[in-house]
Amino acid sequence: MTTPSAAVQRTTPAATTATREQGGARREGLSATLLLAPFVAAFLLFFLAPALQTFWLSLTESSLTRTSGFVGLDNYATLVQDPGFWSSLGNTFYFSLLTVIPLVGLGLLMALLVHRFTRYQAWLQGAFFLPYVLPISVMALIADWMLQPSSGVINYIVGGQRAWLADVDWAMPAVALGTIWWTVGFNMLMLLAGLRNIPAELYEAAALDGARGFTLFRTITWPQLRPVVGTALLLQLIASLKIFGQTYILTVGGPFNTTRVTLHYMYETAFTYSDAGYAAAIAMAFVFVVIALSLLHAWLVRSLARRGA
Repeated sequence: MTTPSAAVQRTTPAATTATREQGGARREGLSATLLLAPFVAAFLLFFLAPALQTFWLSLTESSLTRTSGFVGLDNYATLVQDPGFWSSLGNTFYFSLLTVIPLVGLGLLMALLVHRFTRYQAWLQGAFFLPYVLPISVMALIADWMLQPSSGVINYIVGGQRAWLADVDWAMPAVALGTIWWTVGFNMLMLLAGLRNIPAELYEAAALDGARGFTLFRTITWPQLRPVVGTALLLQLIASLKIFGQTYILTVGGPFNTTRVTLHYMYETAFTYSDAGYAAAIAMAFVFVVIALSLLHAWLVRSLARRGA
């Protein structure tokens, strides 16, 4: 017959191990909580609280100095029928169409160029990335100088004296051109990092099989780089949708509101017409549009990945 003391002796090592594991799990959980606490606090203080306050403001008839007059969803009902909002949203989509694909595509070409010419890699990388570090005000001054009708370098190249920023058809493409020159370096750097993470052994094995040139890109580089390209497209889409500074400085929304984007319309509504409630409704509607487009992008990326595109 087993004595109680013997049973205790046999179970004590297992119980001790379990106790140690539980203590280790608690310490890990406490460490994770302490590490996450600053982010959670910043998220609640600087994102969630202002978002909730903006949503509440969109349900009121408020000015910049007074918050009062609960009106429910009246601001959103007005927004649906507001041609100014839809026009600004269309201008935002047009700018995104002009910039997202060219910025990522040109960034990929630059990254391939930098990755290919290793001898001049530092010089090329610095030259391509340098415009991105400029403040938006400096970028706008340079772009305005390049687009001047009589002394601009763009008119010198193409010939003529077109006032690009005052032309209804060319104002937004001109702003897009300046933005591409300004921000393409960020995409180049991101895609270059993706290229450098591709194992060299894959290229060596393909070279032994006789693969060269575009075949290497199609069979190795592109499949390995596709997730990075998808991320770059998403980040660039969100950045292009948030366009404000370039059009505000270069064109002030003109000519004839053809470059007045959604954030510019929201700014005018709040600070020119002092209608903070309606401006908050514009902001909330725009957030929903950005989220919807981001979800659509994620769905397209997953669908293409399943098809092996």
